[in-house]
Amino acid sequence: MSLPAQQLQFDDALLDDYSATVADAVDRIGPAVCRIERVGGAGGQGSGFVITPDGLVVTNFHVVGDARSVRVTMPDDVSREGRVLGRDPDTDIALVRADGSFADIAPLGDSKRLRRGQIAIAIGNPLGFEWTVTSGVVSALGRSMRASTGRLIDDVIQTDAALNPGNSGGPLVSSAGEVIG
Repeated sequence: MSLPAQQLQFDDALLDDYSATVADAVDRIGPAVCRIERVGGAGGQGSGFVITPDGLVVTNFHVVGDARSVRVTMPDDVSREGRVLGRDPDTDIALVRADGSFADIAPLGDSKRLRRGQIAIAIGNPLGFEWTVTSGVVSALGRSMRASTGRLIDDVIQTDAALNPGNSGGPLVSSAGEVIG
């Protein structure tokens, strides 16, 4: 059974709007998403995102591990040295200070305002590629999961946006172009 032409046009318009929404969010946040590589340590690389003009970068603990310094590479291939300022294996979060100043930063949103079904966009800068992008929806809120330390992390956002290898540490972004996770 085929759909009426009017329904197909409506579906095409929705897809175009969805694509434009995702692309606009990526255009806003993408320049602040970086690749992070451990320096002088065993392997380990992933993504992160700049949150202040003076170079504070958020990533996952498992990306930096026990490294003291990392290399932060922006999408324009400019690399900078970074120092790991803090790490919390219990929540899998780490904070890095990258040398230099940054024009592009990722604004933080309010994850408490999320709704199930809202668009969720995962952006990474893995493995020497400029960006990878996947999108989906917020599947559930308030989930719990175990950290690598065994500690229970509460209030986790569940999404069906696929996470590609090397995307760890990259932002989960709302359709408004704000980091929500």
